Amino acid sequence: MNSFMIKDFLLGSNNPPFIIAEMSGNHNQSLERAKEIVRVAASTGAHAIKLQTYTPDTMTINHRGGLFDITDKKSLWLGRNLYELYKEAHTPWEWHKPLFDYAAELGLICFSTPFDDTAVDFLETLNVPCYKIASFENTDHPLLKKVAKTGKPVIMSTGIANLSDIMESVQVLKENGSKEIVLLKCTSTYPATPENTNLVTIPVLQQVFQDCIIGLSDHTMGIGASIASIALGARVIEKHFTISRADGGVDSTFSMEPAEMKSLVLESERAFLALGQVQLNVQKAEEKSRVFKRSIYVVADVKKGDILSSQNLRVIRPGDGLAPKYFESILGKHFKIDLKTGTPMSMDYLT
Repeated sequence: MNSFMIKDFLLGSNNPPFIIAEMSGNHNQSLERAKEIVRVAASTGAHAIKLQTYTPDTMTINHRGGLFDITDKKSLWLGRNLYELYKEAHTPWEWHKPLFDYAAELGLICFSTPFDDTAVDFLETLNVPCYKIASFENTDHPLLKKVAKTGKPVIMSTGIANLSDIMESVQVLKENGSKEIVLLKCTSTYPATPENTNLVTIPVLQQVFQDCIIGLSDHTMGIGASIASIALGARVIEKHFTISRADGGVDSTFSMEPAEMKSLVLESERAFLALGQVQLNVQKAEEKSRVFKRSIYVVADVKKGDILSSQNLRVIRPGDGLAPKYFESILGKHFKIDLKTGTPMSMDYLT
């Protein structure tokens, strides 16, 4: 698998997971709150904060009826039309530079998801280190071409797409200049359930897209799915992030709070380190513990000529006596010498 840098972070199969905190619309149209989200994200140890770059007019038109209205009774945004949703959720473009600058001060990588050509042009003025393609735009070939031509790394979610869609889109990216691509397994439901997350897709994606890095855009609650994904090969984890779900906001109900993000950062690195390498023998770190394995011991005082039996021998800890595998084969033999209780058994003591 390829490895590459996003600013000062090296992504690759042999490197710890890259953790992205997705702000989305959780700023609730307050720049001060947006800056606080950046600050708190940095304090959790997350490696990056991600914005979204659009306006309601670059996303849709202000129209009622049909699919322009959100009518799904299970939707978090029931009753609104798309324009109203995007108006509430969008991050004003004049906020971007202050947020990028503040993130840089805190040592946090900042980048964004563009949703049309004008957003890419704008983000280029901010010298973004990489681009994110959202699931809903992963088949928008004109947008993919525009992003690819920047030559920046591309992180693309794979929700609402089948394998042929993803293969086409990756080909479009490559043909237009993308050399560094991350594909995020994604289930585009909000929130997603563990049952529809299907993490076993991750190694399949890695097998198909061998020159891409694979990760997870996780919309489930908690950190369980994200941690499990690391064992399956994910090396980029994206989670929506807020200061407090109780504060409300368009994505707040399925966003992580600071303590959860801190736990994700810590446990994801532990999960990665725990993968280690194939170990089929005793490792050096375990050598000191070998002496406390079980072995055969004399557990009653015996005289020369006494018969070895389960009354005077037992398999117990520690491990400096004869190996337990010999226990049954030595019963009925005779002791060669007198032995005291607590003596580790040896073949040298048998006649």
